[in-house]
Amino acid sequence: MNALSVHGLTLTLGGRRVLDRVEATFTPGRVSALLGPNGAGKSSLMACLAALRRPDAGQVTLGGEDVQAIEPTVRARRIGLLPQGHDVHWNVDVATLVALGRLPWRGRWGETDADRAAVARALAATDMAPLAARGMEHLSGGERARALLARVLAGEPEWLLADEPLASLDPRHQVEVGARLRDVAAGGRGVVLVVHDLNMAARLADDVVLLREGRVVAHGPAADVLTPALVEETYGLPVEIGRSADGATFILPRG
Repeated sequence: MNALSVHGLTLTLGGRRVLDRVEATFTPGRVSALLGPNGAGKSSLMACLAALRRPDAGQVTLGGEDVQAIEPTVRARRIGLLPQGHDVHWNVDVATLVALGRLPWRGRWGETDADRAAVARALAATDMAPLAARGMEHLSGGERARALLARVLAGEPEWLLADEPLASLDPRHQVEVGARLRDVAAGGRGVVLVVHDLNMAARLADDVVLLREGRVVAHGPAADVLTPALVEETYGLPVEIGRSADGATFILPRG
């Protein structure tokens, strides 16, 4: 698997510089979280990683190749994007939705045995196989989130990019979907998440990029980046960081 790297990335939207000379490297087999206050540039950086936005300067590379230069179908096979939101506006069944993740691989002869096997693996990986025939409108929020994750996994990308995949989920479903994302990284693929909840980021992420006003405050292993000093610098809020009885890191605001 190839590293996904950001080199001097600068992006201006609506006359405002939303990314300012961002540098970062994301490693396969690890979960990386993009953290920062509202307006820090997290979603803009994610859009550049997915080649949905072209930066004003700098570049994103995958294995040394500019992602903007990769042919779109090939890029879709290598980078899978799970966008914000869990809404599906048509009532297809779960299996049909997940099969859409194979579109970048479809040839002139339509669905192949390899496509069907990839869909089956994605359904199994997200525990959605028992619900494969159920319509999307009959799923809970957590089940919809897992179905949409399965759609991306069916494409078997090298990299999974997820923009706020835990938003609007209750705590149980956040932990459930987070566990699936950890499994993806454990299988050797790269995972990059936009996360708002510091505690979920501390639980899920191997590496963290802290962003503030479009600039990188810190980037590295979560234990080195999620410190009281760096979190306060990023959010303007003093925090206490400790460990629960099961060894998980927790972050609490002070004052």
